[in-house]
Amino acid sequence: MRMILLAALAGVSAAAALAQPVQRNAYIRKDGTYVAPSYATRPNDTKLDNYSTQGNNNPYNGKFGTVDPYKPTYPNGSSYGGSNGRRKPGSPY
Repeated sequence: MRMILLAALAGVSAAAALAQPVQRNAYIRKDGTYVAPSYATRPNDTKLDNYSTQGNNNPYNGKFGTVDPYKPTYPNGSSYGGSNGRRKPGSPY
């Protein structure tokens, strides 16, 4: 019984450690814009737990998520179709 309890506590501790956000450092973009430090969820294989995803709330700034987790995106993060729905020249997308 004691071993089961210890295993359960270890599992809860591991889950809590994974749920902890990571801090992003401040930086300056190439165009000179200052980007303040921020917090983000740890990278994983889902978009459902991101602070910016619809239905979630960022506890650090109080903002609610607006990003549709089911809308496909390019690897660089931009949406399929773009603002005008046209393909980029030479792109299969």
